[in-house]
Amino acid sequence: MLGGLVDKIFPSKLPFRGFDHIISGIPYYATEVERRALRDALEQFNSRKKYLIFEPLAAAMGMGLNIEEPDGKFIVDIGGGITEIVVISLSGIVSFNSIRTAGDTFDEEIQDHFRRNYNLAVGLKTAEQIKIRIGAVREDIENPPAPLTIKGKDLVTGIPVTKKIDHKEIFCVIDKSVTRIENTIVQTLETCPPELASDIYYNGIHVTGGNALLRGLKERFEARIQVPVHIDYNAFFSVSKGIARILQKPENYNHVLMA
Repeated sequence: MLGGLVDKIFPSKLPFRGFDHIISGIPYYATEVERRALRDALEQFNSRKKYLIFEPLAAAMGMGLNIEEPDGKFIVDIGGGITEIVVISLSGIVSFNSIRTAGDTFDEEIQDHFRRNYNLAVGLKTAEQIKIRIGAVREDIENPPAPLTIKGKDLVTGIPVTKKIDHKEIFCVIDKSVTRIENTIVQTLETCPPELASDIYYNGIHVTGGNALLRGLKERFEARIQVPVHIDYNAFFSVSKGIARILQKPENYNHVLMA
């Protein structure tokens, strides 16, 4: 897969194709076996140096945060497969927690909701589009999206049918999963060193990852956690932006890169 993506961007027919540095993000929770597997996958490319970097650190840099400062930075990365929650200080991860509840979980819950309540089968891509277009984590949100008409297959008759839904219904579907993420954030705050707690209260919580863009997430987290919440509105690209920043002068970031 990596080879196909690279060939699409940098055709292999180009003469003297090679790279000076290759940097790949990896979740902080990844095991040493998984890290070794990714390093082996990067060996297929002609590059002078290959590095790994923890995705929460890259995401923080992509959001424009200075991870080298001693004050604590609280990052919540709600990705596709997992949600990673870290406290960063002096370019290191001080506290960490992860939960396998994230975007894919939301999609599967939406899919299961239609199957159980309406005998309606929808694909995962349709479920994802429902989440993107009308997904919300609160009922009372500003500028609510218009109800959405979806198409699926009736599980009893097998014929195509349509169903109209609104954001309030999706809120009820994913509410428990969002609550699990909230509880994990609170647990991470409880284990955070006391000297960094005041920094987090002042700096707030920075939320990134594609599912950070769910409607009402900022207001819901602030109401539950009582700490300012900053949503990265370029959340899909925070990790890649951070890695791009490192690639400009990789020699300045040896302290966060893993060979």
